[in-house]
Amino acid sequence: MNVTVYSTTTCPYCSMLKDHLNDAGVDYEEKLVDQDDDAKKKMLEISGGFLGVPFTVIEKDDETHTVIGFDKNKINEILNVL
Repeated sequence: MNVTVYSTTTCPYCSMLKDHLNDAGVDYEEKLVDQDDDAKKKMLEISGGFLGVPFTVIEKDDETHTVIGFDKNKINEILNVL
C-alpha cells in the first residue's frame, strides 16, 4: 500500500489528516504543493485540475483511490482502520 498526502504548510485540515494517519499507524508520503511545483503539477494531473488540500492518493490492492479533503470515514474505509 502507498499513501500520498498532497498538502500545504498552512492547512489545518491537512494537519488533522496527518495526525489521523499517524494515530492509525499508516505510513504516508507528504507532498507540499505550496513549496514544490512538481508536486503541484502531479496533483493537478491526478485530480483532474482540483487544487484543494488535503488531497490523498491511496494505492492499495492494485486500485487507486483519491480522497478530497479530510474525509475521515472514507479514508478509514479504504485503509480498513479505526
